[in-house]
Amino acid sequence: MTGPVVVGTDGSDHATRAVRWAAGEAAARSRPLRIVYATATGHGRPYLSKEESRQVDGFAEGVLEEAAALARRLAPAVPVTTAVCEDKPAACLFGEAGTDGTIVVGSRGRGGFASLLVGSDSLRVAAHSHVPVAVVPSGDDREPAGVVLAAARDERDEETLRVAAALAARESASLRVLSAWVFLENVGSMATMFDGVDRLAADQATATARLVAPVRKDFPDLTVSEHVVRAGSVSEVLVAATADADMIVIGSRRRSHSIGSQLGHVTHAVLHHAHCPVVLVPHP
Repeated sequence: MTGPVVVGTDGSDHATRAVRWAAGEAAARSRPLRIVYATATGHGRPYLSKEESRQVDGFAEGVLEEAAALARRLAPAVPVTTAVCEDKPAACLFGEAGTDGTIVVGSRGRGGFASLLVGSDSLRVAAHSHVPVAVVPSGDDREPAGVVLAAARDERDEETLRVAAALAARESASLRVLSAWVFLENVGSMATMFDGVDRLAADQATATARLVAPVRKDFPDLTVSEHVVRAGSVSEVLVAATADADMIVIGSRRRSHSIGSQLGHVTHAVLHHAHCPVVLVPHP
């Protein structure tokens, strides 16, 4: 996360919210902000007249001018640049972010179905990005909770926790590490009768403490709390916890097959239902 902050916009309310969040992120990290409008006209240019092409580009440039003006008002010290890209949104954002940037998108844009909580372009970015991605949801603005939530599962989440700790320290917030596990969820209250459940709970708590230990060492002034819970649904626990957090940082687990979404079902659910911005950290 040492490169630029790159945000996509199409002029919609969702995109404007993303621009606001990206401007704050760029200011907090003292990084430049790049605002991108993807026209997705690359393959269709031969079917547009010169005048139609100018109209498309003119509309895009007008949207970018408004977004840049907003960003400069919110973060006057941040260098802001804009770009009109003829490719599809995901490709445009990946190209601008390079290997060390951070991508910010709104939960959805102008296209698609209004009932969708997260649009297809945002999901595509989240599923394929090799750099961190922040998905900013719609909804009313809330007062800061002073909490950064991190989802932890195993050693693959070490970088996720480190990113979450850095964000929490920067925001003068506390870090809440949540590890939810599922076991015998289909036998209801009978599970409490089995000694194996208690042993597993203890093992999960020990594993989470071991995972968090380096963060406590590297961020000695950061308030860190660990919450290890047995749940019927990991997704449900994580989504509920976002109601009292300023953001949730989660490792981007991806499926290896090419059929359907590459995002894991927990990540997919969090993206669709979280009450706060979701920061996805790609696993190595």
